[in-house]
Amino acid sequence: MNKSIFRVIGIAAVAAVFCVGCGDNDPDDPNNGGNPSVTTFQDSRDSKSYKKVVIGGKTWMAQNLNYNAVGSVCYENSADSCSKYGRLYNWETAKTACPSGWHLPNYAEWTQLTDAVGESVAGKKLKSTSGWYNNGNGTDDYAFSALSGGYGDSDGNFDGAGGYGYWWSATEYSDWNAWSRYMDYYYENVDWDDDDKTYLYSVRCVQDN
Repeated sequence: MNKSIFRVIGIAAVAAVFCVGCGDNDPDDPNNGGNPSVTTFQDSRDSKSYKKVVIGGKTWMAQNLNYNAVGSVCYENSADSCSKYGRLYNWETAKTACPSGWHLPNYAEWTQLTDAVGESVAGKKLKSTSGWYNNGNGTDDYAFSALSGGYGDSDGNFDGAGGYGYWWSATEYSDWNAWSRYMDYYYENVDWDDDDKTYLYSVRCVQDN
């Protein structure tokens, strides 16, 4: 499966609309001092435990969601991939897949996250310290541990594990597309795509306020 990566033009204009509190460092955020405090919580639906961490004043899951929602799949339909990367979700499923008390982050929340760690180096600082191709691992300074889980499509094709990580946002781009964030093994930033809602991407949940 070939998937073209489009650099989105006009992101700055969109960010101006959606970004709330961008660039603000929260003095109560334990990660501002470079010493992230990782705790855990349990998903009551299936008793799976997840790590969580505060970044930029928001509490984020520090692992990809691995809840077996209808419409979700494992990369290459492998249970081992689910254990390693979590499950992949189309956009409609992703919107309601998070546990009670958590939700799929919107455009503003994703922007707040990357602004908190530094937009130009957010990929490097948020990526896990292993599992990315060609020495593309991150420093994981904030214990976010972003994984290169790849992606899938509705035809049952998969690609990108080891080289790319994609995560849905809750913000719609059009009737057919929604905003997503992605990282790759080469660049140090985190970029935006407006992707077909039928693509299968990873999910990170953020805790309700």
